[in-house]
Amino acid sequence: MNPPAPSPTERPSVSSTPARVTAVDTYDIRFPTSRELDGSDAMNPDPDYSAAYVVLRTDAADGYEGHGFTFTIGRGNEVQVAAIEALRGHVVGRSVDELCADPGTLNRDLIGDSQLRWLGPEKGVMHMAIGAVVNAVWDLAAKRADKPLWRLLAEADPEWLVAQIDFRYLTDALTPEEALDILRRGREGADERVAQLLATGYPAYTTSAGWLGYDDEKLTRLAVAAVADGFRQIKLKVGADLADDIRRCRVARQVVGPGIRMAIDANQRWGVDEAIRWTKALAEFDPYWIEEPTSPDDILGHAAIRTAVAPVKVATGEHVQNRVVFKQLLQAGALDVVQIDAARVGGVNENLAILLLAAKFGVPVCPHAGGVGLCELVQHLSMFDYVAVTGTTENRVIEYVDHLHDHFLDPVVIREGHYQAPTGPGFSAAMRPESIARYTFPDGAFWAEDLADDTRKKGQAA
Repeated sequence: MNPPAPSPTERPSVSSTPARVTAVDTYDIRFPTSRELDGSDAMNPDPDYSAAYVVLRTDAADGYEGHGFTFTIGRGNEVQVAAIEALRGHVVGRSVDELCADPGTLNRDLIGDSQLRWLGPEKGVMHMAIGAVVNAVWDLAAKRADKPLWRLLAEADPEWLVAQIDFRYLTDALTPEEALDILRRGREGADERVAQLLATGYPAYTTSAGWLGYDDEKLTRLAVAAVADGFRQIKLKVGADLADDIRRCRVARQVVGPGIRMAIDANQRWGVDEAIRWTKALAEFDPYWIEEPTSPDDILGHAAIRTAVAPVKVATGEHVQNRVVFKQLLQAGALDVVQIDAARVGGVNENLAILLLAAKFGVPVCPHAGGVGLCELVQHLSMFDYVAVTGTTENRVIEYVDHLHDHFLDPVVIREGHYQAPTGPGFSAAMRPESIARYTFPDGAFWAEDLADDTRKKGQAA
């Protein structure tokens, strides 16, 4: 039985004892995006965008809650929820003050649970569950600090930030001393970049026009709208049928013209040789990058593809399972664009490591955000990267997809093709209670009605 949907108006009773985490509530939330083919690609033709959602409740007088989630695409979301629930014992009872002062302690404890670690280690469902819980802690910490997460990170002491990172397995590529140097240099001019960010926002690109299931009319209409809305880059899904991809890329290029970047995304559909042949066949349309051309675990394969398809860039990362694989991709010169995912790896702490690795190797980070709530989360990480790590947005963009934002209390705001910097406290992760109640699977109002309709139709057919 799911707990009641969280309400921003709920306030726990005041206690004289130190505030503790009192509950880790989970929700299996699913949206029926497959019915309009939103999110469809060559590998995932019928996704129902979903969130294994977690709320950390406390008995603190301020009433703040920590919200987090990891993204899935439907079936199996209940497995992801179960993995989050397996972490409850590490969280309930912890001091709120200590947790928010040092999220890294919890991060290390969750990763270090020797029995649960066997299910990874540091990969897959268990690691994504850790990311959801850790992100909820950062949401709580930012709320208690009365800052949006990007600003909490950007204004944090560099030594403290370095202490949040697990450098095990990384020091052959990035040492704590090197990370500290990057962050200290990142403080130079940070105030000016904050002002610039607040004034103009962070560059975005859109995938909303390019889902594989859309027909040419819808592709054309949405591509025209994207350019009119100020986007300077769009992305098309490819990989199912080459002739179809050639036609769709030709349509898109004719619509947007030569001055707009057009990326293509195969969603891991190909082997190495096929990726090279297919990308070369689409080269006449001047693709800016080919995304996920092969298995996310194939480091040498990515390196071979990158060499063969240049000057088309190679981008990957949304399914890269941890900082160690990112390290090797960078060491091998296997990618031109790092695509972090806010909910795939072990939360903010591990993404800090990946951002610093990318900075060390001089590779731009363009996050993945094609999923429910991912735009809301990852904007904070890119904005921190700009303000306090790299100091630039050159060749850097955040993915944007135009659906499901209305289910969040602090949704992203896009203006002239730019993410506007969040100003409210937290990680922008909190969903609306009514959305949680309606789309919790299988007993939420939407899914209960859907099941009743399906049962009725089957009865009529019989």
